[in-house]
Amino acid sequence: MHKHKVVIVGAGIGGLTTALYLHKCGIRADICEAAGEFRELGVGLNLFPHAMQRLDELGLGTALAAVGIEPKQFCFFSRLGQFVYSEPAGLYAGYPARHLSFHRAALHSVLLDAVRERLGHDAVRTDHRCVGFDQDEAGVDVGFVNAKGQTLASVRSDIVIACDGIRSAIRRVLYPQEGGVAFGGINMWRGVTIGKPVLDGRSAIRVGRISTGKLVLYPIREFPDGTQLLNWVAEVLMDVRKENDWGSPGRLEDFIGYFADSRFDWLDVPQLFANAGAILEYPMVDRDPIDRWTFGRVTLLGDAAHPMYPRGGNGAAQAIIDAGAIAPLLAGAADPRDALQAYEADRRPTTTKISLTNRSEPPDTIIDLVEARSNGKRFARIEDVVRPEELAAISEKYKKIAGFDLAATQARSRTQTSQ
Repeated sequence: MHKHKVVIVGAGIGGLTTALYLHKCGIRADICEAAGEFRELGVGLNLFPHAMQRLDELGLGTALAAVGIEPKQFCFFSRLGQFVYSEPAGLYAGYPARHLSFHRAALHSVLLDAVRERLGHDAVRTDHRCVGFDQDEAGVDVGFVNAKGQTLASVRSDIVIACDGIRSAIRRVLYPQEGGVAFGGINMWRGVTIGKPVLDGRSAIRVGRISTGKLVLYPIREFPDGTQLLNWVAEVLMDVRKENDWGSPGRLEDFIGYFADSRFDWLDVPQLFANAGAILEYPMVDRDPIDRWTFGRVTLLGDAAHPMYPRGGNGAAQAIIDAGAIAPLLAGAADPRDALQAYEADRRPTTTKISLTNRSEPPDTIIDLVEARSNGKRFARIEDVVRPEELAAISEKYKKIAGFDLAATQARSRTQTSQ
């Protein structure tokens, strides 16, 4: 087993998971993070079984289950609130791992605590913003500045793994002409609302389509009084794009009109939005896939490599899977550059396909098909509009592309058990 010196740029989900996997393989990484402190950013996220398998392998399953909610099913509804389709989730569908929903900050906190416990508190250097790197035949020097713009001591390593997100500083060095993120016309507003459980309190729900206003809703926390913290996302197809980032505040009046009539016997959508503690607004963006991640001793991982639409739980999941792929390759390679090439050959074709599928054929296609066939009108029976087998086929196709079909996760589970 080879113990190469590794620097990870970025202490997000991808960076922390990579550090934990490297530690499992006998390699201690140094993590450099631009932020001076870790704040509770973002809102909810889903981790499907293919991602939870990896975190279970790192011994984090119990800690994550304690801070999240385990959905029993996925439910799809028309824009008029009529039931379209449902299927079981995670263990309830026979998967060897859970599906979990939680606040992004809760996941990040579990990962950060594990890194500090296993690698040492000094493994994460905050207030280190990467400004570039220089590499030679023997290694890489990474340059940093702090929040005041003061130059910090450079860090020398055998390789650098860029986990610094969709606006990656290292990717910008590698692709200086790339330009901004790609916007496909979808704006999103996100929030969390404390309220009574919706349906059975264990459902991840999608309602409507983006052309007329789409809602994604799932619980991420439970309270002793029986209420839940409900995470919601409103997506609308619009011509207007704002240069917003994760923490930009949103205004209810900018999107409530699309959902004004979305009052169902099982959910009052306008009230859900109005009761939100805070609303964030940002466009749904990604980047066009690139044909190379690895340049000598430097490679990209997670959103730095393959930023994708936040659909099907694949933003965080694919970064976690990247981490599980790169670590054993580095541990087994005499020349770490060979490991980086092998990692890219394994992961880049898969994530490229997922990124493009998230644009063209996401799981929401189930609702789009029903809305198109019913002309957006009320139907007496869903079976009169579409056969359940057609909807199941759409779901299964996406799962296979994203790597969380039942057969693939069961096969990985068997492989891990036999090792």
